[in-house]
Amino acid sequence: MRLELAEFPVSRINLGKRFQYDSGLLEVNQQELVELILQDKRIREASLAIAVPGEKVRITGVRDIVEPRVKVHGSGQVFPGVLGPVVPVGEGKTHRLSGMSIVATAEYEGTLRSGTAVQRSAILDMWGPGAEASRFSRLINLVLVLRLAQGLSELEAHAAIQRAEFEAAKRLAESTIGLTPVNVESYDLARKEELPVVVLIQGCLTDSHRLHSGVSYYGLCIRDSLATVIHPNELMDGAVTINTTRGVGYVPRTWDWQNHPLVLGLYKEHGNRLNFAGVILERIRFEVYHGKEVNAHTASQVADLLGADGAFLAWLGGGNAFIDVMLTLQACEQRGIKTVLVTYEHSGKEGVDAPLLFYLPEANAVVSTGSRDRWIQLPAAERVLGPYDKIQVLSYPGAPGVPAQHALTLESRDTIIGGVDNLGMQSCTSSLY
Repeated sequence: MRLELAEFPVSRINLGKRFQYDSGLLEVNQQELVELILQDKRIREASLAIAVPGEKVRITGVRDIVEPRVKVHGSGQVFPGVLGPVVPVGEGKTHRLSGMSIVATAEYEGTLRSGTAVQRSAILDMWGPGAEASRFSRLINLVLVLRLAQGLSELEAHAAIQRAEFEAAKRLAESTIGLTPVNVESYDLARKEELPVVVLIQGCLTDSHRLHSGVSYYGLCIRDSLATVIHPNELMDGAVTINTTRGVGYVPRTWDWQNHPLVLGLYKEHGNRLNFAGVILERIRFEVYHGKEVNAHTASQVADLLGADGAFLAWLGGGNAFIDVMLTLQACEQRGIKTVLVTYEHSGKEGVDAPLLFYLPEANAVVSTGSRDRWIQLPAAERVLGPYDKIQVLSYPGAPGVPAQHALTLESRDTIIGGVDNLGMQSCTSSLY
């Protein structure tokens, strides 16, 4: 299966009266896009704004971030199972608007008050320390501000936000149809037999008690599944998506799945240093230890059946779910599959606490992507975009809101969208003492 990804870089966005891409300038028909979004009666208000890197702008109520893409050749369509039927994707040709994103923000207060499916939103600063903490501050962002109908369940709110952002992303990318891209990258998994075989095992936090939590494949939440093999090209066409009511710093956004750095890194080495054999989606956070053991066995067995000599193991979540990750690493090593864990650290406010919540001796190759727990000071903003003018900076229930425009002290990076690097997307420097 071969996919061509055609790049159209965006250096400027204008809100105008037509959809057009021309040499880096993207013009967006504001009225038409808002009317498209408001066809969904679960959304009572919608508006657009632009946020540019370096502006003293703070965006509130962030739920998800997506890169505009459209399929121009091949079966299916981008975001299958959400925008259209479940038709296989990952082959043919797809156009992408690089250097920009749609930031989906929404005013919504859910009905759940605890657990991994409780609604949460995050902020994004386009300048200063907050911008340094998030990869998304480097993008030119079209901010989609939504206000949802009253009384929606978490599942209905998720569906409304997700459809709005994906419809907008597809419509923007359609402005490139018929144009010549700046660059085209090709992706396929044709093997060279003499090279070692490597897989990516991607742990995905789930909650077995919720209709939607964590990660979905073709629009179906993977909460009831064991290890599932997917083609990495499917990620690029939007087959893997997230719960859009939970804007949390340590959870990858749709944009991250579309641009998964470990997938792109393995593809870069494919045919040169290794054979990239595919991605294994692994549900993590089983409630009982027996489930964790079976889950680890299944994921390692699938990797073994793919002929893996080595594996990268990445994850998203915390606490309970990390036990599943470590047991999977152990099971792979016991099968002779050399495994490298890619993870963030829980190292405390000063960065000196124990970095991992659970440890096994087989974890002898670990790549740190930085700390989740470091406090951060954010200066006052000149302008606030998004549905909230007050935000909650402490994570406990009932914590008071503070004016979003004011200087903020955050107790961790969770409140900043993209504030925690799960997958090695951002660059960080480490020192050994």
